[in-house]
Amino acid sequence: MTNLENELIEIIQAHPYIQQLFDATDHYIDDYYTGAGVITQTVWNKLYDFDFTYGINDAGIIYFNSLEQPSRELERIKETKIRKALPHFPFEIDLTNEALVHHWYEQKFNKKIAAYRSAEEAIETWPTTASAIGVKRVDGEYKIYAPFGLQDLFKGIVRPNKALVPEHVYKSKAVKWKTRWPGLTVLEWSV
Repeated sequence: MTNLENELIEIIQAHPYIQQLFDATDHYIDDYYTGAGVITQTVWNKLYDFDFTYGINDAGIIYFNSLEQPSRELERIKETKIRKALPHFPFEIDLTNEALVHHWYEQKFNKKIAAYRSAEEAIETWPTTASAIGVKRVDGEYKIYAPFGLQDLFKGIVRPNKALVPEHVYKSKAVKWKTRWPGLTVLEWSV
């Protein structure tokens, strides 16, 4: 495990709400990642001396089960169960079965995508190198999937991942994040 991976795990372990999220989700989903915003923004809060809940809107949880029906109804049911297990949780819960994203993505984002083959493949398409991070807990041990590494995250660099996200989505997120965490370095789309 690298120094940055160890540092990320220490930050996650110190965040009481992320620990609660893992504890609650373990009861309803076998193999999943917590990722993107709640992980990335928790690190930025640590880097820039903000309260550990500052600026975080939701906690993303992803899993991969191609046997589920292509409806988001089961996701919402599981999401509701997790939410009920966390009555004082300060963030929204955003649960997604990445095996089914291709069924609804075009309607929501006006772009057709191929079916993902794994949760990890989905993480590889997330909007920035700093947010393309998933963390799972297996038998009490943390596993990190960070296809672009953790350097941008810990250096406060927002770099586009052009695998899927359109330029306007990247720019919107980058502006919002730079407003909340002024210490970030936002790179242009053309980089």
